Amino acid sequence: MSDDENHLIAERRAKLARLRERGAAFPNDFRRDALAADLICAYGEKSSEALDAAPVGVKVAGRLRVKRIMGRASFAKIEDSSGAIQLFLQQQTLGESYDEFKAWDIGDVIGAHGTLFKTKTGELSIKADRIVLLAKSLRPLPDKWHGIADTELRYRRRYVDLIVNEESRRVFETRSRIVRYLRAFLDARGFLEVETPMLHPIPGGAAARPFKTHHNALDADMYLRIAPELYLKRLTVGGFERVYEINRNFRNEGVSTQHNPEFTMLELYQAYADYSDLMTMIEDLFQGLADSLLGSRKLIYQGTEFDLSKSFARMSIEDIILANNAELDAMSLRDTSYLRRVCDQMKIPYKAGDGAGKLQIEIFEKTGEHTLIQPTFAYAYPAEVSPLSRRNDHDPFITDRWEFFMGGRELANGFSELNDPEDQAQRFKDQVARKDAGDEEAMYYDADYVRALEYGMPPTAGLGLGVDRLVMLYTNSASIRDVLLFPHMRPENE
Repeated sequence: MSDDENHLIAERRAKLARLRERGAAFPNDFRRDALAADLICAYGEKSSEALDAAPVGVKVAGRLRVKRIMGRASFAKIEDSSGAIQLFLQQQTLGESYDEFKAWDIGDVIGAHGTLFKTKTGELSIKADRIVLLAKSLRPLPDKWHGIADTELRYRRRYVDLIVNEESRRVFETRSRIVRYLRAFLDARGFLEVETPMLHPIPGGAAARPFKTHHNALDADMYLRIAPELYLKRLTVGGFERVYEINRNFRNEGVSTQHNPEFTMLELYQAYADYSDLMTMIEDLFQGLADSLLGSRKLIYQGTEFDLSKSFARMSIEDIILANNAELDAMSLRDTSYLRRVCDQMKIPYKAGDGAGKLQIEIFEKTGEHTLIQPTFAYAYPAEVSPLSRRNDHDPFITDRWEFFMGGRELANGFSELNDPEDQAQRFKDQVARKDAGDEEAMYYDADYVRALEYGMPPTAGLGLGVDRLVMLYTNSASIRDVLLFPHMRPENE
């Protein structure tokens, strides 16, 4: 903090001390009855004569953003959650309050009562007959026009970023609209919104490293959930044939422009459906969201235009690998020894126990994933890396699973669910073997989930959609931190 800033803070603290002496600090008896944007919408087009003929009294409150003192009369602008409106202040009308106003600072929260009128320039304003200081701001705001120049500081002090950066506010307002749209989209299709546990005795539903904690009363280790999948599918067994949840997942992994340790997912399950039905659902969802938010199915993200009006492309994992590695032998893509040699040549690391399916995915992620720019479903994932997906009826090496990509990023993952309890039990055992061999992201054996499947789960399809990445796409935000109100950061003293 600079010496100048320290000096300004000291001055403001002194002002607050004087307010406390008078018993006037932080009052809570002012009640506004109007928002700036509503007033401008309702009265902005009315003439001065119309406003003078039928005076409209209003009470407004917000943060002082502009202050122009001109002797015995002054102008100020306050900003509330909807926008800004101008105040006209006169010493003759306000008396002692006017002198107090002259000592108020940009950033203070104030209330004003008065009547609407138009200035000579035609700006809707409020001629105040009462003003009150509601909250003293002790720290000066960043420059109005430049905001917080330090990006990391924006994330750490989001409360300041939201005060001075209208674009940040719009991003989070859009995020709220997107979540509302997701709920309306699914509710209209007969889905039931549910809540499942955040604390799991066994982490499951995804290949990820969990956060671990301990429940003292039960004397049991617990895990913050990495995915709600196994609980939601238990509900499908129980007869809820269409369920969804929009909530947090937690994964003890790295932080990047696309990853945060806690993130929001939409996860849903639909009985008597398969993975191709969910491809159609994703198309409908993305197109409808574009219509709702943008009024167009052309979307621009970070300089790239996406056309959501066409059917989204569908390519198998093996086809994507071959399209980006023409020198590979198509007949050997399931030969473990051959794929290891390919990985060695490409300098792709792998583990000794990795089979052909896992090696395929390593090659796909290295050479193919980033090429999926326009909306694309990559499907036919190997069973080895899809422990909860249903095997393909005609090719047991693969599963009926897809991942959805735009701009080279995965946005959603969907598949026909594995509902064979004996196959599921064996795949859990295979995952345990991988974990014993050192794979920290491999799944645990969940005996209760296998027991649930033994009661019979109908043919079902499910998907997970990353809400944060979806918001990034529709708000043209480069980093996941731009769409999280309070992203995780290293401790400030580091």
